[in-house]
Amino acid sequence: MAVYTEVSLDQARALAGVLGLGEVRTLQPIGSGIENTNYFLDTDEGAWVLTLFERLGAEQLPYYLALMRHLARHGLPVPEPRANSGGALCHPVAGKPAAVVNRLPGTPVEAPDVHHADQIGAMLARMHLAVADFPLAQPNLRGPGWWLATAPLVRPHLSPEQAALLDAELAYQQHLAASPTHAQLPRGAVHADLFRDNALFEGLPGRERLSAVLDFYFAGTDTLAYDLAVTLNDWCIDDDSGHLDETRAQALITGYRSEREPEGIEWRLLPALRRAAALRFWLSRLADWHLPRDAALLTPKDPRHFERVLRDCVANPWHPAG
Repeated sequence: MAVYTEVSLDQARALAGVLGLGEVRTLQPIGSGIENTNYFLDTDEGAWVLTLFERLGAEQLPYYLALMRHLARHGLPVPEPRANSGGALCHPVAGKPAAVVNRLPGTPVEAPDVHHADQIGAMLARMHLAVADFPLAQPNLRGPGWWLATAPLVRPHLSPEQAALLDAELAYQQHLAASPTHAQLPRGAVHADLFRDNALFEGLPGRERLSAVLDFYFAGTDTLAYDLAVTLNDWCIDDDSGHLDETRAQALITGYRSEREPEGIEWRLLPALRRAAALRFWLSRLADWHLPRDAALLTPKDPRHFERVLRDCVANPWHPAG
């Protein structure tokens, strides 16, 4: 969440009026994250988050917003977009498509332990079950097509060793995606970005409970096991080495299995999908680092972290116990 587009109080008040949010009290820019412009919007009727979409077009947004509403109405702790009187969830603000969602309680956990990993695994499985009757479909816009388009843009900034790793992994993932085995994986609407900064917890230290899952704007139709791989690669990674913390990973898997039992093919391909997930985020961080966009508040994340994760995934494939 960065700030690329400035929103005035008058613009916020106009939107609040259209959506019946009450009188605006404060409008505060949110500086974390890198993709969209975000503000905390407080009114006399509640606390909200205003998001202006900097890359996604109005034609793509109904998928994400409808998915969030679907999950919220299935009883999951997901922000629900606010509709106008005509039922629209997407609204023009400062020349950009925008959405307003209710702000859920809690704070992110920077150093998760097994307690947090177990809960996030269970929540991910609940989301995978809840989308079984979600009627919309949209490709994962950061999938293999995006990888192939982005790789030539970042390759000039890589060392020979890094370029070799990138080319080898792209070839491996293209082969995997074209395989009959990959085609057998269960698919559905996935979050595809369930990092620790996209989940909130509340409660006493060591006894926190998961209170919210946020930021579905990288969601898409993909394999459920890929979504699990993305989540493992953030919640269960040693930040210094990029190595998988197997204790946390096993806790996340145990939590997931408490709600949904993956199929055998999902277990078999999980190591390869962890490589796919590491590649995707290495590429996006390389692009953000070397090809930055102007923003009032923006701190790109070091791409070397996911390079380390990818190298570790290749060197040390991991299968859950049991």
